Amino acid sequence: MRFEPSKSGRSAADRFPTHVLGRPQVRDLPAPPEKTLRIIGPGVVAAGVGLASGEFILYPYIASQVGLVFVWAALVGVMTQFFLNMEIERYTLATGETALTGFSRFWRHWGLVFALMTYCANLWPGWATSSATLISYMTGGEPRWIAIGMLLAIGLILTLAPVVYVMLERMQMVKVAAVGLLIVVSAVFVITADHWASLPQIATSATIPFDLGFALLLGALAFAGAGGGQNLVQSNWIRDKGFGMGSYVPRIVSPVTGEPEAAPSTGYVFEPTPENMARWQRWWRFANLEQLLTFVLITFITITFTSLLAYATVYGESDLANSIAFVEREGQVMAERVGSWFGALFWFIGAFSLFAAATGIVDYTSRLAADVLRTAYFRDKNESRIYFLLVWGLVIVGILVLLAGLTQPLVLLVISACVGGTMMVIYALLLLKLNRQVLAPEIRPSGGRVAALIWAFLLFGVLSVITIAQQLPKLWGAG
Repeated sequence: MRFEPSKSGRSAADRFPTHVLGRPQVRDLPAPPEKTLRIIGPGVVAAGVGLASGEFILYPYIASQVGLVFVWAALVGVMTQFFLNMEIERYTLATGETALTGFSRFWRHWGLVFALMTYCANLWPGWATSSATLISYMTGGEPRWIAIGMLLAIGLILTLAPVVYVMLERMQMVKVAAVGLLIVVSAVFVITADHWASLPQIATSATIPFDLGFALLLGALAFAGAGGGQNLVQSNWIRDKGFGMGSYVPRIVSPVTGEPEAAPSTGYVFEPTPENMARWQRWWRFANLEQLLTFVLITFITITFTSLLAYATVYGESDLANSIAFVEREGQVMAERVGSWFGALFWFIGAFSLFAAATGIVDYTSRLAADVLRTAYFRDKNESRIYFLLVWGLVIVGILVLLAGLTQPLVLLVISACVGGTMMVIYALLLLKLNRQVLAPEIRPSGGRVAALIWAFLLFGVLSVITIAQQLPKLWGAG
């Protein structure tokens, strides 16, 4: 196979730092499939996993207090994450390696740092307990025991799925469809013409309602849709879907029902020949469009709708809780206006949505750590087996937390909020260095994309500093 040298005269593999990992293998970039609908999915997974308590509690609570005047912040937050996600995808499309593997080429332990930070943010099984609480509104029972059952179910689901990503994608697509059903039914039975007429407030009356508390607003702006470690796992999800050079890398499969394949510790890279560059342009256009039409659009529509639904049902009520109890009150009002069946439907879809989010969180936390451990420390081990050990470790830790009778501990909540923002600040800079220094000049980020990364660094940096400065005194006082 003959390759043409790049414009710089160097092989594409020569740019990769090799003091930690070897050079990637040189191969042609696979052509995108003719029917691109079959490779839509990673953005849906990102939206599905990211649609959790913020979309069902935080933005609706803000709407219940001040109307729709702050929904604009969701668009700012999710668009900023779009550009972060695309730079994460750029590296994996071009190399088949995850962004964490790329970071580890600069310093061996970068991946481990991010994996540990992701664990710190996700040790409290908050999404499972929130889902269990919604189930208890319909069936009764102790939410703690329901949550323990859910955690065991998550472990079994992730263990028995022949290809984990395929199962996760299908679950998140069902979740998105369920939320879509809720939108349609609510549009018929709950949201009136007057409520729909209030939608222009998002643009015409946009404001920052500081009286709700700065920390609340910061969380809503900065972490709409995803945030923290979830953005980084976009690498793993598009690789398992077979995007770009990721199609050369085996997927994580079940140790029970799947067939593990051997995988190299390093990725692959293509030379910028005319044929490869034509394929790259097609992959890059598709990846951007897939993220915009799935992750960005689904997330913003969902936040807008859940905010509008809260505005239509509980706007103006006093003493509403900014917690899962807020969703209970929403369901009660819907049951009073429409019928008990509608309140139950709302709680059921909310419970399923939070359960699907919890499944995705256990997956991506374990997936990130497995990738790091296998690539940088245990190169002769099977990544699928490491992944499943980590899945059950996280499930067991969650169960122990619940058995200990811990309610949402302030320490873990503060750590989660602070760690997520700090991670994004650090990897925004690392992505800038990685994609500008390692990738061939022909596929490096443009000036506009560089500016977007700098914006993400500044946005999350400022918000994280302010959040930490506000939360640490509370944590100190609680101690």
